[in-house]
Amino acid sequence: MTTSSSISPEKDERIPPRERILAAAGDLFYRHGIRAVGVEAIAEAAGTNKMTLYRHFSSKDELVAEYLRQSAKSADVCWDRLQKLHPGDECAQLRAWLREMADHVANVDERGCALANAAVELPEKSHPARRVIEEYKTAQRMRLVQLARAAGLSEPEMLADELHLLLEGARVSAQSVGADGLGPRLVRMGDAIMAAHARP
Repeated sequence: MTTSSSISPEKDERIPPRERILAAAGDLFYRHGIRAVGVEAIAEAAGTNKMTLYRHFSSKDELVAEYLRQSAKSADVCWDRLQKLHPGDECAQLRAWLREMADHVANVDERGCALANAAVELPEKSHPARRVIEEYKTAQRMRLVQLARAAGLSEPEMLADELHLLLEGARVSAQSVGADGLGPRLVRMGDAIMAAHARP
């Protein structure tokens, strides 16, 4: 659900250094990958220096973990917005989420979910970002399960897994074969999956 950092990278001195560092790191990590970006590049993009960066983040790994926490928070904002748009209609919330995710996957200017990208780049279980990624993915799945259950759909756990796998597979497909026409196809497939779980 998340793309790049929600903070705009600025060198404006009125923005606190920690926020500038997070914004610059988020932009660079999302565009170039976590492994490809060094702390010097982040400090320069933030209009600060490595000493200031390390004063706010004990290591690059901790900075990565905080960047991913910020990305995960944007998913919560999205769910809150969908709930306000469709109060008491969990099925409509699921459909709106599916359409929004399909738009993200089909958008050629995006590189997919920041947390999913990080999961591929950071396979080490000991990395502090792994816990952030795992907690996010678990929370996303549980949100889908709870909405499907509240909507009266059958096998809510299976439905959540099917929707998750549909979108994860679509991200890979968009990167390898292109996203032309992918958004509408994803919505149709998601709708068909949900219809299959409707109780008679």
